[in-house]
Amino acid sequence: MTERDRVGLDAPGEVGPSVTDHGMHQTCEVVADRPGDRQSADEQRRNGRPARAVPRHVACVMDGNGRWAQLRSLPRTAGHRAAEATVIDVIEAARASGVEWLSLYAFSTENWNRPGSEVAYLMRLVRRVVRKHAPLLLARGIRCRFLGVADPRIPRELAQDFDDLATLTADNRGMTLTLAFDHGGRRDIVEAARSLIRSKTPADEVTERLFADHLPFPDTPDVDLVIRTSGEQRISNFMLWQVAYAEWVFPEALWPDFRAPDFLACLHTYRRRDRRFGGVPPQTNGAPS
Repeated sequence: MTERDRVGLDAPGEVGPSVTDHGMHQTCEVVADRPGDRQSADEQRRNGRPARAVPRHVACVMDGNGRWAQLRSLPRTAGHRAAEATVIDVIEAARASGVEWLSLYAFSTENWNRPGSEVAYLMRLVRRVVRKHAPLLLARGIRCRFLGVADPRIPRELAQDFDDLATLTADNRGMTLTLAFDHGGRRDIVEAARSLIRSKTPADEVTERLFADHLPFPDTPDVDLVIRTSGEQRISNFMLWQVAYAEWVFPEALWPDFRAPDFLACLHTYRRRDRRFGGVPPQTNGAPS
């Protein structure tokens, strides 16, 4: 990262062009949790755990590659290629900021509807990026996972590279990076329901926790912050169960232009949010109006 990218979370002037800084300034403290300790956001609030200055789990919808290319009179594939630098920048910024789980939405189940030539290019590009940056991810202590990867149209070589990287980094205890590829939130929920049915679990024994245990990677904590670039404001079938109580930020920057300072700006925005999870602040609970 450049020197500009290393700006800490407490630099009030470096909140990026797309997020307004209202001058709120706090000291950043990271609450340590055991890897794999799954506890929902509302459970944390009920148990009286302190609010985290840094979101534990950040998810990014990487939107705007095509528009980035179009604005430059380039083919859409040029936007996908330019996105590689942003991916690495955001991974480095998240790890340095104390984010423990980072999920990136790379390819949805609906993206198969794109032109075949673009899909084929994406498959080749992702394979090249995975192979190129595997040593860096290993050296940084990042554990890599791949969410989805169920469609038989995924090239066998790419699926094997995913498996190899997941195995290579399985024992890492730094940040967990999840790449959602051929992912659909609805499909995950349907598969969890099917798993419960196959296990012959009585309906009255099904709880939210039990249901979550049948989702892919059940140790993944709920998402705290979702960042969707390009100004679009849609969920797009992304981790539907896990984002139930997430905070959302919609920076205007297109994904290839999004950089570490923009990511830090989103963390600043998250820190200013009052996360009540359906409740009210203690000082107003029951107070007369």
